[in-house]
Amino acid sequence: QVQLVESGGGLVQPGGSLRLSCAASGRSFISYTMAWFRQAPGKERAFVASIRWTGGSTYYADSVKGRFTISRDNAKNTVYLQMNSLKPEDTAVYYCAARVGGSYVTGRSEYRYWGQGTQVTVSS
Repeated sequence: QVQLVESGGGLVQPGGSLRLSCAASGRSFISYTMAWFRQAPGKERAFVASIRWTGGSTYYADSVKGRFTISRDNAKNTVYLQMNSLKPEDTAVYYCAARVGGSYVTGRSEYRYWGQGTQVTVSS
């Protein structure tokens, strides 16, 4: 049984930083792609970034390029999302997701496993 548990959300001022973590368990993730999505109130859940567990290739939504960095720690089975230069429009619930296969996939329906989400609020 795959489990994804997010942590690290909170309240931050515009221009600030946060690091989200996603602890993955239940199987080997060698052939998996891990991703972060976010859902703001009244909006669809949207792709943020992804990383191939083996090799580490990454892919980002245009809205976060240059500000967010996705990474993974193989030893800890954990994926991170470092978020810098945060803006009020980054406010959302952030979800960790996993799928078997390549990393250049942004559709929500392509990801089989999901975490419970962690709230990020950017406000002064």
